[in-house]
Formats: sequence, C-alpha cells, structure tokens
Amino acid sequence: MASNAITCYLRYIIDPFKTKEFEHYGRLWIPLVEKFGGRHHGYFLPSEGANNVALAMFTFPSMALYEAYRLQSMQDPDCMEAFRYAQDTRCILSYERSFFRPVFG
Repeated sequence: MASNAITCYLRYIIDPFKTKEFEHYGRLWIPLVEKFGGRHHGYFLPSEGANNVALAMFTFPSMALYEAYRLQSMQDPDCMEAFRYAQDTRCILSYERSFFRPVFG
C-alpha cells in the first residue's frame, strides 16, 4: 500500500460473557472491509489479562477511501446486518477508533 495508507485501530470494551458473539461479529466484518477495498489485519480477542478488551485493525490505501467505505457501509445490506447483530447481542459495550500511518516492509 502507498505511503498515504491509513490503518484504523479499534479498541472494544466487550461483554466478557459474550466473547463468542463478538468473535462472530468480527468474522462478519473481515470480508466486508475487504469488499470495500481495505486490508483487514484481524480481530484480537481477550486471552491473558483483561477479559473485556478486544482489538481490530484494518488498512485502506487512503483516508478518502476509508471515508468512502464508511459511507458505503451505512447503505450495504451485509454491513447493516452486522451492525444489527452487534446491537441484538449487545456483545459490544463501547469502542474507540484511532488512525495510524502504517509502515509495511
């Protein structure tokens, strides 16, 4: 990816009793990000330490393409279904989003 690529870092606070539901949610989103031109780096579930913190990271070639993905995802039926799944299961309590400039080899 070009030097103007942007990586979205998501830090989730999840319900520790709904880790399986959150894992399913993550598996829904990986192909959706890629459908819109991003490269997903995966979801990271609690293992040792805090049992309610999960992470995800994905990269788009530019902030403009990320913004286009955000707009398109609000209209895409599969994305809307994934949003609804998280709402229905209440596996996500909160999240924060940060952006970084990646360095790839």
